[in-house]
Amino acid sequence: MPTFPQSHRMKATAAFDRAYARRKSASDGVLIVYACENGLPHPRLGCSVSRKVGGAVVRNRIKRLFREAFRLDQDQLPTGVDLVLIPRPGGPPTLAAVRESLVKLARQAARKLSGGPGDRGTGGPRTPSLSPPLPSSSPPALPPQGSPQ
Repeated sequence: MPTFPQSHRMKATAAFDRAYARRKSASDGVLIVYACENGLPHPRLGCSVSRKVGGAVVRNRIKRLFREAFRLDQDQLPTGVDLVLIPRPGGPPTLAAVRESLVKLARQAARKLSGGPGDRGTGGPRTPSLSPPLPSSSPPALPPQGSPQ
């Protein structure tokens, strides 16, 4: 039976901020899943449950559901990604609904990270390439021939 070690949990605020800033998400009627690369050989889970959802008891129950779904299905989730789960408004979801949504949405969000098919992009700024530009196959444009001014 899979476990849920500390190394599979997102704890730092910076990790959550990085996932939100990456702006790659997928959602359905149960969950919103934000994804971001983490450079690790396993996925990590972060839970974000607002006070709008309910009191502390309700929020903690939802976080326990999220953690249990992640623990049971982590072998079906994409590796090397941080996943931030946010519940959709409505009553507390069932474990079966969270498990089904988590696997489906995590795969969708991870596909968007890799720029796979179905990624419509956000149209936002792209990260600059660190490699030098490739040489052009056409000759460089010459200055116009004429009298110097």
